[in-house]
Amino acid sequence: MRVFSQYFNQFKSIITFFSLLLIIFTLSRLGLAAWQIERLPLNKVGHLLLGGIRIDLSTAAYLTLPLCIVTYSAIWGSTKCKAWLKTLSRAYSISIISLAVLVEAATPAFINQYDVRPNRLFIEYITYPQEVFSMLLSGHLFTLIITLFSAAATFYCLLRFYPKTNNASADASGVVTNVAILLSVLILFIAARGTFSHRPLNPALVYFSNDTLINSLVLNSTYSVAFAAKNMANEKSAASLYGNLDKQQIINLIRAASFRNQFDNDALPTLAINPAYNTDKRKNLVIILEESLGARFVGKLNGVGITPELDKLYEQGWGFTQLYATGTRSVRGIEAVITGFLPSPSRSVVKLSKSQQQFFTLADVLAAEGYNTQFIYGGESHFDNMKSFFLGNGFTDIVDFKDIENPSYVASWGASDEDLFNQADKELVALQQQKHPFFSLIFSSSNHDPFDIPSYPSSLAKDYSSDNVKRDKAINYADYALGKFIAKAKTQPYWQDTVFLIVADHDVRVYGSEPVPIKSFHIPAVILNSDFDHRLDQRLVSQIDLPVTLLSLIGSSAATPMTGLDLTKQYPIQRAMMQYYDNFAYIENEQVVILMPGGKVSYGYYDAKHKVQREQDQSELGKNADLIKLKDKALAHVLFSSMAYQQQLFRRSVL
Repeated sequence: MRVFSQYFNQFKSIITFFSLLLIIFTLSRLGLAAWQIERLPLNKVGHLLLGGIRIDLSTAAYLTLPLCIVTYSAIWGSTKCKAWLKTLSRAYSISIISLAVLVEAATPAFINQYDVRPNRLFIEYITYPQEVFSMLLSGHLFTLIITLFSAAATFYCLLRFYPKTNNASADASGVVTNVAILLSVLILFIAARGTFSHRPLNPALVYFSNDTLINSLVLNSTYSVAFAAKNMANEKSAASLYGNLDKQQIINLIRAASFRNQFDNDALPTLAINPAYNTDKRKNLVIILEESLGARFVGKLNGVGITPELDKLYEQGWGFTQLYATGTRSVRGIEAVITGFLPSPSRSVVKLSKSQQQFFTLADVLAAEGYNTQFIYGGESHFDNMKSFFLGNGFTDIVDFKDIENPSYVASWGASDEDLFNQADKELVALQQQKHPFFSLIFSSSNHDPFDIPSYPSSLAKDYSSDNVKRDKAINYADYALGKFIAKAKTQPYWQDTVFLIVADHDVRVYGSEPVPIKSFHIPAVILNSDFDHRLDQRLVSQIDLPVTLLSLIGSSAATPMTGLDLTKQYPIQRAMMQYYDNFAYIENEQVVILMPGGKVSYGYYDAKHKVQREQDQSELGKNADLIKLKDKALAHVLFSSMAYQQQLFRRSVL
């Protein structure tokens, strides 16, 4: 008994550290599960808790191993060294526990916004502290206070009550001490790996649901963020998640799905010419990328009807009623609309290293054809690596916050949309005067959390109410600013020779219990000044179809590697695709295939008109050969995305 007491006194800080982490993770999971109980089947609670214990033991073990090394080093160290190592051990313990509390305390707000635990988005945002801190102060002050208070209170309590390391009586040559060291390290190593198989524990081993949120609750937020950081350092390949196909089979399926006929360059397998619809005078191109605008807010798309100006444009132009975003982030929308690149489980190519130069974009091909190319943004263009990506791939002029002349209202993300569009009008007038065709990308920001907007003549009813009135007012303001700009643009000399595209980057929030909640990817898009004005297009289409269509409308038949469809033409199928965290969805007509980690596949149907998604009964799968074939087509698309990036195939010429 005395030996055990001596051992505990020597290593009680390690035992306390490990135990506190388990308590924090478990209590947080129980609270989150109770909050989301409507989405958690009662017969799956055991899966959640048992999987959670495995993850928590692994996380706590990984975090405890460094503490063990420091603590055990102090046993053999000199007196001076012991004192320093004790201080280091205590500082490490208190800091890690406080950070774990901070991340767990931030989790409910993150789930409210993204319908999943903190993940790679959490990391990507904290790399821009100025913008994020400003956003938190403006729109999430209460959450910020609660989170920081929880972490600060934990830190204070630990400083006062956390046990101090006591190695004074440890015998470095004693059998008990050495056995304890070896046994502790062995136990922690086994717990950290979480399995006796040759691959260590990973989320796929504990996931049990088709609901992304419920799967994320099995993790703890510290593990979730750490796992995301690991994968960001070593980007996940689609093959490692979904399985593989032969390279030539991938290429054949992709080529067939793009409905092109001339593929003359085997080194760049999707490079092909798409004969342009417009064979007359070349036109200018302006793309207005609207921040966080889902179809559910647009009256013409059977939404709540808080975008009257966009509704008017749907009546005037070529409006798409069933267009779907490829992802949930702005950089994914930029990737689709500006490059036509297929979505993948990796980060957007806007942020990846191999795509910072000589990667295909609309600006790249149009600059080669004599166009002036420009990006206009009301915030800081370095955000999300946009500036670097654009300057390296065809854009010659960047206009951002510092260039906005006398902005009347500055919010946390930059100048208001009115200020942005006022500057954009000046830039377009100047481009028109240069007597060269031009391409300009305008990216709005007022409809971004925390939805900080100036006073404006609102079109919302005085008694308007919703689950988020502040957000809806920002959407209504962004719509007002857009309508004001288009009205002014129609009076300018550049209007007549310019094709305009207004399209959302993504919806404001994705939610739903499906592996990929398809309805939350439905976004508006309308093209102005084309031969297809006054037309509502009810085909199921994807964001990646827009850049192909735009080149056709402005008169460019240049060879490109894009695999999207030219919507000026008709095709025998309608399809869309999207990436939702680690799940990839492919829709063809009404059939849906969703690829998930570990080679898991969900088959089903999506009724675009009524936004109803249902899973295929497993007993009927054998009777539906079309769904099985569709899996290979879906897999080919997501595999080609990874392959094209890694092998640098998405360009106009061979390196």
